[in-house]
Amino acid sequence: MGLISRKTLPGVLLLGAAVCPLAAAPKLRLNETAVGPVSVAQGANGPARTLEAYNAGDGTLSLTVASSVPWLAATVGAQRACAARAGLCLPIQVALNTATLARGSYTGTLTVADPNALDAPQTVTVTVLAGGGVPDRLDLFVAPNGSVAEAGFTANNSLQARASTESGGNWLSVALEGTGSFRFVLSYKVTARHLPGMAEGTYRGSVTVSGAGVPADNKSFPVALQVTSRPIAQASPSKLALRYAQNISRQRINLVVSNLGLGSLSISGATAATSSGGNWLAAEPVAGYPVVQAVVDTAGLAPGWYQGTVSLATNASNATLSVPVQLEVVAQSAPRALAQGVVNNATFQAGEAVAQGAIAAVFGEQFTLKDPAQAAALPLPQELGGVRVLVNDRPAPVYYASYGQINFQVPYDAAPGDAVVRVERDGQRGNPISLAITPSAPRLLRLGIGDYGIVVNQDGTFPIPVTPGLASRPARIGDALVIYAIGLGPTTPAVAGGAAAPSDPLARVEPPFSVIFGGAFSWSGIPVAPLFAGLTPGFVGLYQINVIVPEEAPISDRVRLSLARDGLASNAVEIAIQ
Repeated sequence: MGLISRKTLPGVLLLGAAVCPLAAAPKLRLNETAVGPVSVAQGANGPARTLEAYNAGDGTLSLTVASSVPWLAATVGAQRACAARAGLCLPIQVALNTATLARGSYTGTLTVADPNALDAPQTVTVTVLAGGGVPDRLDLFVAPNGSVAEAGFTANNSLQARASTESGGNWLSVALEGTGSFRFVLSYKVTARHLPGMAEGTYRGSVTVSGAGVPADNKSFPVALQVTSRPIAQASPSKLALRYAQNISRQRINLVVSNLGLGSLSISGATAATSSGGNWLAAEPVAGYPVVQAVVDTAGLAPGWYQGTVSLATNASNATLSVPVQLEVVAQSAPRALAQGVVNNATFQAGEAVAQGAIAAVFGEQFTLKDPAQAAALPLPQELGGVRVLVNDRPAPVYYASYGQINFQVPYDAAPGDAVVRVERDGQRGNPISLAITPSAPRLLRLGIGDYGIVVNQDGTFPIPVTPGLASRPARIGDALVIYAIGLGPTTPAVAGGAAAPSDPLARVEPPFSVIFGGAFSWSGIPVAPLFAGLTPGFVGLYQINVIVPEEAPISDRVRLSLARDGLASNAVEIAIQ
């Protein structure tokens, strides 16, 4: 069976990562990296919090903590027994000096540093809601087809919340949804649903809150529900919290506008406004797509916090969407990679081991101060736009470099075990972060539609339910499929890092992984030996597994598919089989 043409592969596959062995050094770990939101009474200081730092490596931690805002302070205490885990911890006592804050939402950062530790510095975000977290009102929209609209608020203690309506039946409810940071954050979800017989129009109700620790949160607030057959616009993300260095290239963040209602949604315009710092924010629609880009320019801005709003004009019932933008500007410095910031480029799961030869990504900030750069030819370069990724002090092949993300290939000859990764910009090396490397860590790629994988039928279509605008059809018994993956490890013959895989001879994974059809787990489905498992010719770090759909395969729109070998299993994706 032939191998799939590269023309059928989405360009999104060209991504990557890198790694290196650990020296005898401390390794910083924090039990929390986000605090809040903490509701505080206006005119009062918030309750104290305690973080715990511990050493997951060798040696001894020597920590300092710096705050980005005057209302937030922290001190490091003497080592003691951990409260949240076994072992010894350094307590970091956090003070919320919020008495002078006006009503509103505020975010600050604490930077926990140790110049001799791996995975340092680390940033803790702290959010407070001065005047409380219960809203003053909610305006919700649903289509007349049984749709549901949701909104939420937070509290720091268990409270009583009751919903009532003036008309239209019991269309409004409120319930405790779950807990959040520090186990002090309780999330409450307000749900409005279209009930049978509800005509188009506006329905009114209210939510009454009592027992809140912040007196201002004990109140009733109105809820208006509009049932409409027009489009209902939703922006994703619904708010932006950004952190950039001074005087870097303009940064662009996509705001995707989707339609939760009926009819056809269109964007008629986009504007931006700032409440401080001048004209650092702009909005630019992307022609032909339901996307608006928020454009941030930090030129001339002093370090500090800035607020702005992007407004999106649409033909929807909720005609104008407002996306709040919070920007933290920091001074230029060396590149900074996030702790556990190297992840495989399929699941992006922090803390997982990454395979030799895997496509990976490292996340952080100030990797480049210029526009993003992408490799233009193979073999991949070891430096791109002045940026290098060093795995155990050896450069790795790089696909793409931007301010906050680099895609690269983990070297095939990187030693299995603990490794150290650094990013270098124009000769200036950043902080070291730790990574575990393993000979093989198979990860199947996802298509971006539900849990369906990047799998291709022999006619070039995707084996998913027929989807408008996408070449698709369910697979059939006896069909040949090509499954795309990363992280299957070294091949025979070996392929150099950054080089395109050969077509003659093919670079095979030996022994090959079995393809598992169906089953709740990889070991409970139907194992099938593949026709081929190895690197895709002409690509770097991209594997493919060619397999025939067995007669015993389940018939369903959602058949589980995974790889397994010698007790090692991949993640699972889905395909449709009819």
